[in-house]
Parts: sequence; structure tokens; C-alpha cells
Amino acid sequence: MTVDPAGWTHRPTPGDSIAVNGCCLTMVHSDGTLAFDVVPETLAVTTLAGWQAGRRVNLEHAATPTTLLGGHLVQGHIDGVGRVVSNADAGQGWRLAIELPASISPYMAPKGSVCVDGVSLTIAAFDPATARLEVALIPTTLERTTLAALAPGDGVNLEADALAKMVVQYLGVFGRTPERGA
Repeated sequence: MTVDPAGWTHRPTPGDSIAVNGCCLTMVHSDGTLAFDVVPETLAVTTLAGWQAGRRVNLEHAATPTTLLGGHLVQGHIDGVGRVVSNADAGQGWRLAIELPASISPYMAPKGSVCVDGVSLTIAAFDPATARLEVALIPTTLERTTLAALAPGDGVNLEADALAKMVVQYLGVFGRTPERGA
């Protein structure tokens, strides 16, 4: 897969990890465009298999231990593909509503974090009964990302907050032990 980084100031070198719409990919070479090898596993669990030439994408370079974190901790390891329910100014500001796969619902909580197509966002509302979340999008996010162009039915790459995943996994494995009587 090749991506034209048009206007992106970061200059990766071969071997660098780049998040493309939230999917961690390794850059294999650059000749003005960025080239990535994409394996069947990535195509099976993300939206990449359905992409057409000319699609706009969100790009982000990997953080290092010295990088200022301006969002939440994500790894570029997609947890599932969600479906856009609505994406518009809802009278209280712009809201993007997404239906989640059941497998990632346990990691969602109001005011928690979610990464949508590589954009770190705060969950404004979450309904576990319908597996639907909403995020509020500010004008800067609408201008600087591809999220404004999403339409109902579009697939989006979703990554839950890494710390939430660890806590849920830990409690699932160790939260109910015979020693604790639960």
C-alpha cells in the first residue's frame, strides 16, 4: 500500500511505525510516497481491504518515551471495526455516533477514551445496551482529520484505550478467585 503524505511534515525512515487511520504499519520505503506491506491479518481486522485509490487518511508517527502525550495511550492495534450511525451537528455541537462490535464494548465508558480512524477522542456518551457510543468533535478535529467526511454506514477502525483493556483483562482473569470468595 502506498500513501501520499501531502503536507505531512514528519519524515519517516524505513522500519518506522506509522499509524494510517489508526492501523500501525511499518514503512518499507519512501520515494515521495510512503510504502507499507499490509498482511492478510491486517486486511481481515481493519477497514483497509475496502479502501480505494485516492482515499484521504489520518497519519501519525509513533510516540517515544520523550514524546508529549496529547491524547490517550494507543498502539495502532485495531480492536474492531465500527459502523457510523450518524455524523452531524446535533444542535449541541458536532456528534459522531458509532455502533461498536460487541467484543470492544466492555472497554468503553463515558469520559473514557477511544481512537477512531487514528484520532484520539473522549467518549461523550456510551449505551452498553445498544453498543453505541458518541464522541463530540470540535472544529479543529473536523478540519484536521478525515472524520467530518464519514457517512452513516461507513466502517471505522476502533482502538480502545490501552489501560482500559489491561484493567478489563486483569479483572476477567484475576477478579474472581476462590481466595476472594467471589
